[in-house]
Amino acid sequence: MSINLGSRSNGPSAEMNVTPLIDVLLVLLIIFMIVLPHHYAGEKADIPQPSSDAGTPPPEGTIVIQLHHEGEGKRPKLKINGEEVSWDGLEPRLRKIFLPRVSRIAFMKGDPELDFEYVAQAVDITHRAGADRVGLMGAKD
Repeated sequence: MSINLGSRSNGPSAEMNVTPLIDVLLVLLIIFMIVLPHHYAGEKADIPQPSSDAGTPPPEGTIVIQLHHEGEGKRPKLKINGEEVSWDGLEPRLRKIFLPRVSRIAFMKGDPELDFEYVAQAVDITHRAGADRVGLMGAKD
């Protein structure tokens, strides 16, 4: 209710009566406070679950290429995770290993007596086979 005190009462008042507006606003606020908390659960949906026979995930074990010293002037023996591989078969074998993998990282480990030339050749072959990174391991690794 609007009250005019001390003003002339013979003319229309230019002041707006906000009391009904505040009443409507409070009613809407109470309605929204009651209604909205019930939507916290979200919509119910049946999400398809992956089947158990969808295939096995690709193996993600560490790839370690070992170079074993065979003597002066001889090429070292190669092993991939303990499996012996020839120098000509290194690249195809690594390609086959890297094909299903997401992370293509290999580690190179060699005997201390090796010439670095052979290590560089093996790193180059590993990069050509698809490795993104090649790490060199020390004797203590």
